[in-house]
Amino acid sequence: MLALLDEMEKPGAPAEPVLVMSNDPEAGGLAKAAARGVATAAIPHRPFRGDRAAHEAALMEKLREAGADLVCLAGYMRILTPGFTGAWEGRMLNIHPSLLPKYKGLHTHARALEAGDAEHGCTVHEVTAALDDGPILGQARVKVEPGDTPESLAARVLTQEHRLYPAVLTRFAAGERAPIALD
Repeated sequence: MLALLDEMEKPGAPAEPVLVMSNDPEAGGLAKAAARGVATAAIPHRPFRGDRAAHEAALMEKLREAGADLVCLAGYMRILTPGFTGAWEGRMLNIHPSLLPKYKGLHTHARALEAGDAEHGCTVHEVTAALDDGPILGQARVKVEPGDTPESLAARVLTQEHRLYPAVLTRFAAGERAPIALD
């Protein structure tokens, strides 16, 4: 999230942050965004237990109030319904810690190591109703090193995430949808 804010603060950036939102009121990113003067909101999902649509309606309301026209997911670990993703179709991005379409879901670094992959990485994609799916807008690769653990691999992938996501956001906000590749 901070890498995205950094990118949007650059002169001439085609996007500007209007809201940082979380389902966790204690999320550290909320305080960091507020310290930069970006509006924040926390809408916990627990009070909506069993009514995902109502929680998403509350999210949608905050996004509308803020005037958002693009949503960038960054660490939001809840599956969104087709109703929500459909409302933001073509205007919502996500970053995933694997070279999609490989390793959708969780534990991607461990899965890459277990499979004996020579490389791993991250992907920025448009969000669709299908989990970790949608048009790929960019990928960054890292070599899997001998002795890597899920944690050491995750750390190198995270460095690439901080390069890739801002680059894709800038291009996407400017209307460019062609995928990019970083090594």
